[in-house]
Amino acid sequence: MTTCRSFKPVDPTVRPTGRAMAFGLALAVLAGVGWIAGMIYTVLERPF
Repeated sequence: MTTCRSFKPVDPTVRPTGRAMAFGLALAVLAGVGWIAGMIYTVLERPF
């Protein structure tokens, strides 16, 4: 007969990917904000 085995909780110190993911997400957000600011600047400074 099979038994139900529960998974052991993962130790957060073993997997440092969370910190790398947060850093990458922060860089992506900064890049997006910079791109949007550049587009707004381009539209406002464009001579008509």
